[in-house]
Amino acid sequence: MFALRSTTLKFGNFEKYCRYTRLMAQSTNIAGKKLIKIDVTSDSVCPWCYVGKKNLDKALALSKDQYDFEINWHPFLLNPSAPKEGVNKIDYYRSKFGSRADQMSVRMSQVFKEIGMEYSMSGLTGCSLESHRLILFAGKQGLDKQHNLVEEIFKGYFTQGKFIGDRNFLVESARKAGIEGAAEFLDDPNMGLEEVNEELEKHSANISGVPHYVINGKHQLSGGQPAEVFLRAFQVAAN
Repeated sequence: MFALRSTTLKFGNFEKYCRYTRLMAQSTNIAGKKLIKIDVTSDSVCPWCYVGKKNLDKALALSKDQYDFEINWHPFLLNPSAPKEGVNKIDYYRSKFGSRADQMSVRMSQVFKEIGMEYSMSGLTGCSLESHRLILFAGKQGLDKQHNLVEEIFKGYFTQGKFIGDRNFLVESARKAGIEGAAEFLDDPNMGLEEVNEELEKHSANISGVPHYVINGKHQLSGGQPAEVFLRAFQVAAN
């Protein structure tokens, strides 16, 4: 649905690689796990960002015995001028993409089924700024909580028809992720706004699409990559 710049790392049979990863984990654990830092630049209304997250989570689970992970989420605005008030999601995409919108929806439904999720075009869409404010706020309470919050927001927006700008939805997502003080934070529209703008300038200026991943500060991937690509990237970054 969005233009993405894809960088793919290739290798052989995925099952063989997973077995190799487990064997490497056994030897690595003797000396201690290596730390993999992942900076993810994403927009809460980008379906490929959710696809990428689910595949990343699969890769994390497959390699958790080999590495420790530190994941930090950063904002991106695919449409900075999107309205704060909700607009019908289907109407919005048809006005933006014309006759291609329905084909894109069918394609995303297929992709979501592959990651075990049901894609929904129901509900409203709009500006994702409030979600980014909350995600950065969550990061101050722990990167694990931030990661869980991103999951709740993605799941609600893409599979349950929740509105990305709905304060109650965001507060409930924060509660599920164990975030404290979300309601009070969101009540002040200026809280965290400067931080979001700084993050946008720092992490979004040199990329044209999302999701975008920087691993250990230098290895980059773009797009909704499959789990095996992340696994290969972890190996390269750890060497």
